[in-house]
Amino acid sequence: MTTILTNDDGIAAPGLRSLLQAVQAQGIVNLAIVAPKSPHSGCGHQVTTHRPIHVAAHSKAEFAIDGTPADCTRIAISHLFHDTQLVLAGINAGGNLGADVYTSGTVAAVREAALHRIPGIAISHYIHYQRAIDWNLAARLAVRVLDKLLADAVEPGTYWNVNLPHLDADSPEPEIIICPLCTQPLPTAYRVETDNFYYAGDYSKRVHDPGSDVEICFSGHIAVTPIQL
Repeated sequence: MTTILTNDDGIAAPGLRSLLQAVQAQGIVNLAIVAPKSPHSGCGHQVTTHRPIHVAAHSKAEFAIDGTPADCTRIAISHLFHDTQLVLAGINAGGNLGADVYTSGTVAAVREAALHRIPGIAISHYIHYQRAIDWNLAARLAVRVLDKLLADAVEPGTYWNVNLPHLDADSPEPEIIICPLCTQPLPTAYRVETDNFYYAGDYSKRVHDPGSDVEICFSGHIAVTPIQL
């Protein structure tokens, strides 16, 4: 049985290697990377149906797909690895909290797996004011998350959305907290210059529901949200 790793930041993204590091720490040996050739951040659940999708085999267990994250999952489970048992997406460079799950390619990759009744976990890393991500720390936190989530089976049609906090070097160890998805909208501030609108929303100041994934992650803990189709 094969575990598929994918993302929406592209096959060369450091977050994907960080995820691979975390998964290998679980002792999972049948791994395959099936990831977009280039970044597709924010593409949502877009799929490619009106042009060829080129698949480049880097090895027997690593493929670069000239398509979206959802394309990667579809091709992986239908043609490359018929024995897929799990799809893991990430680690995304940036949070996928609340309303983000509808625009996130990372989340779409595991949602596509859930549509095929294959469990999936999307892992993202919130970025606080453009600070650099410590990918080794992200991998260590992802190991804790995988230890918890892989221990129990999930109901078919359910997938996990995980958001890692952006910690300082002296931050306390974060808790893993199961929490609901925030239902509030993203900021809709724009800077207007003549007929052009430039998005100017402050992600860190978004309105959020008490106890939701946004509040948990922003407060320095790991937000874990089960989502049903």
